[in-house]
Amino acid sequence: MGRIERARELYEEAVFGGRSAALATADRTLDGVEADLALARGRVLHARYLEEKVEDPRELELFEQAAALYQRLADPRGEGEARFWVGCVHQVIRGDEPAAIPAFARARELATLAGDCLTLSYVLRHLAFVDRAAGRLEVARERMEESTRLRRELGFLPGVAANLLALGYLAAEEGNPDRGLALVDEAMALAESAAAQGVQRWAAQARAELSPVKD
Repeated sequence: MGRIERARELYEEAVFGGRSAALATADRTLDGVEADLALARGRVLHARYLEEKVEDPRELELFEQAAALYQRLADPRGEGEARFWVGCVHQVIRGDEPAAIPAFARARELATLAGDCLTLSYVLRHLAFVDRAAGRLEVARERMEESTRLRRELGFLPGVAANLLALGYLAAEEGNPDRGLALVDEAMALAESAAAQGVQRWAAQARAELSPVKD
């Protein structure tokens, strides 16, 4: 049963059944609806940013609203996902990694607590980007590999392909360009099998960037 339908039932319990205690449960149920909607709207705005490269200030507000509501509801899975996206806004859109790191750290704790392997895979991926930017290539590779393992277990093939591209760049930066290109080719094949055209475009760009220049 969805949350909206549950709120309707609680309304009827209160009005027709005379059980006023149902109203408090209805409020919590609707807080959950608001949290889910804020998180979903924030994700859509983030996808639009990736397409247009123009920040919508509502995005961060929506993710922070969702995180606060999930925290009030004692929902670690929801809060963990929302905290991740708060960090993602700071890192990806604003280029402010010091602001992103605490959000990622909290998201990692909550996702681990909730057993939310998908959110954890996202957190590890973006922490790997932090390490890469700081020159900690080995740590970045280990985190990206762990993220990839989780995504393979979940069957999240477009996400696996995206991670393989990141690992390809890391391999090249670590002095192994052949390994990097092999990972890019693997990512391209996986993206094609998953009909992930966006990742295919990224893979084509990565292949062009990592291929040796011919005289």
